[in-house]
Amino acid sequence: MDDWRKQDPNYEHEKRKYERPVPSRDFLVECLGGEEAPLTLEALCERLGIRDEGDVEALHRRLQAMARDGQLVENRRGSFGVADRMDLVRGRVIGHPDGFGFLVPEDNSDDVFLSPREMRRLLHGDRALVRVRGYDRRGRREGAVVSVLERNTEQVVGRYVRESGVAFVVPDNRRISQDVLIPGKYGRRAHDGQIVVAEILEQPSKRSQPIGRIREVLGDHMAPGMEIDTAIRSHGIPHRWPQAVKEEKRAFGRRVPEGAKEGREDLRELPLVTIDGEDAKDFDDAVYCEPSADGWKLLVAIADVSHYVAPDSAVDGEARQRGNSVYFPGRVVPMLPEVLSNGLCSLNPRVDRLCMVCAMEVAHDGRVTRSGFFEGVMRSRARLTYREVAQAVVDRDPAVQRRLERVLPDLENLHAVYRALRRAREGRGAIDMDSTETEIIFGPERKIERIVAVERTDAHRLIEECMIAANVEAARFLLDHRVPTLFRVHDKPAPDRVAELRQFLGEFGLKLEGGDEPEPRHFARVLEAARGREETHLIQTVLMRTMTRAAYSPDNVGHFGLALDAYTHFTSPIRRYPDLLVHRAIRTVLRGGARDLPYRRGELENLGVACSMTEQRADEATRDAEDWLKCEYMMDKVGETFPGIIVGVTSFGVFVELSGIYVTGLVHVTALRNDYYHFDPVGQRLRGERSGHTYRLGDPLTVQVARVDLDERKIDFEPVESAPSKEGDRRRSRRSGPGRGKRR
Repeated sequence: MDDWRKQDPNYEHEKRKYERPVPSRDFLVECLGGEEAPLTLEALCERLGIRDEGDVEALHRRLQAMARDGQLVENRRGSFGVADRMDLVRGRVIGHPDGFGFLVPEDNSDDVFLSPREMRRLLHGDRALVRVRGYDRRGRREGAVVSVLERNTEQVVGRYVRESGVAFVVPDNRRISQDVLIPGKYGRRAHDGQIVVAEILEQPSKRSQPIGRIREVLGDHMAPGMEIDTAIRSHGIPHRWPQAVKEEKRAFGRRVPEGAKEGREDLRELPLVTIDGEDAKDFDDAVYCEPSADGWKLLVAIADVSHYVAPDSAVDGEARQRGNSVYFPGRVVPMLPEVLSNGLCSLNPRVDRLCMVCAMEVAHDGRVTRSGFFEGVMRSRARLTYREVAQAVVDRDPAVQRRLERVLPDLENLHAVYRALRRAREGRGAIDMDSTETEIIFGPERKIERIVAVERTDAHRLIEECMIAANVEAARFLLDHRVPTLFRVHDKPAPDRVAELRQFLGEFGLKLEGGDEPEPRHFARVLEAARGREETHLIQTVLMRTMTRAAYSPDNVGHFGLALDAYTHFTSPIRRYPDLLVHRAIRTVLRGGARDLPYRRGELENLGVACSMTEQRADEATRDAEDWLKCEYMMDKVGETFPGIIVGVTSFGVFVELSGIYVTGLVHVTALRNDYYHFDPVGQRLRGERSGHTYRLGDPLTVQVARVDLDERKIDFEPVESAPSKEGDRRRSRRSGPGRGKRR
């Protein structure tokens, strides 16, 4: 290769970005991947025709950066090779409370088991490169750590403990199984038993535990709000604005500048409305619908965050770190400063706001026959809630209809187009599973008064379908213009999970069609066949556990659950960073710069991994805070008896959710007396060896609260009734009578 500049398709981009351009990352991976063996820097320079000393040094720095990121590996001889060709796997580490862990590969291959010995030098969330050295007795890939690519944990939050002159912090995050040692001079601020934040001074190694110092004392264990303060710090969620962000946000102001409205389509006379929950403070989507000759014209207007947040600005950098807003009970950690999230970028009523608009023509059968995007300026006509919209268009409440009479015709149109979109969704076989969302109601001093189920109405589904339609059109728009972006991908279930599901369904006389690769419609048919049966909840739960987790990726593999060939996130740029990236990509096309792409392939891959991680981090943090609050709520209920439903079955017991309270606890297998119980993973049950009694997923079970452990976020129950039935009795019950499965 005489001159790499003629071969690298990204050369022009590198030339604009750097004073001394070097081969792009993608090009280097391609070059090294085609070699028979790793190359030294000198050999690679000879291949590429690079001779200038400055260029050689710049290339060396890039190779080392790629090695740090895990794209390349530098061996002991100083040669560089592609990790994928060296039986090396890179990914994120998921720790387990018992000391072992797993590497979740970035290439979506099977997880790699990491023994407690390998986990000594790792903490949960670290990014690592491992060598697959074989398979364990369970058939799992087993790995050895080659290098730690990126440390995830710079601080831990937990309880400060002093024993026998030795001080340490027991991490609140149970996935971090190593205590953090605190040398004497670094722990003077804390008292035994307090909740503290420890800064990691030395990361763990093969021979030593992590070492840290007390950075912050949060306070006593049961202080109000401690559960959220602990979860934020335990999961490393950024929650303080850096000084650079504080300085930048002062320039935003409170009103949209007149100059920013120029060149945009004026929608201020159009009765766009926002529909959100009663407690919502940031409104990033507004909708409007009117009849057309062949159906409806639907407009979805989204807050134009990309106008205010420029790439590489301080606000953008912080939003990228946060990845998304995190919604705790009664508190939000926003992705953007409030001057944007609750101000300039929130589509508040009766004020001018900049927006990015998806305009769609929807046919009577729910197909989107035409769509387009444009930049606009709008003025929301009303801030509506799900409750009042449902009362107006579903319940037909006269009083609510009178109050909303100015926008009622538009709401009727929205409800009509929703029904059409819903029919189209059902027609393509999308998987639709009902799940119960809960809300924690607080009383004085932030003590839980009750936990209630959130009612899901047609108003919720209306907004959901409109947003899905806009997201689909955004994906199609960028694909049509060949602009790289982050897709919201949901891969098909793994074959082994499908096989287990089929075996499970067979016990109920149900069949999953579709051969080796069933499609979403086949899963939807199973749910439809199960509807109305007493095992509906059980079947839905097992089917849901068969599915993979949705993620962000530049590779468009479609969205299995929604039965869509292409899907992205466009509708929530206030609270999700991937949506902001999609807005920037759309704006690039609208302004005629489709060739001047905002992001390259390698950068999008890293962003996809990062945004998927921050989403999962937010889920785990909110779950931890809710578990803390629920434990606190149950502490004065030890000894009380409640009816419940079995929502999980494992080899060590069954998890029971208390009916009407939505708190889950464990009935340990040792609490199931008078028999030995064995776990059947296919049937999702524990079965008594002698009696034949079973505890199955979805069975009712009355329990007594035996113990509440706030530190471990664990609630233990004991059964106060015998197992539901013998297996033979259960089968006879399912076969008897023409109305079987209709009991309520």
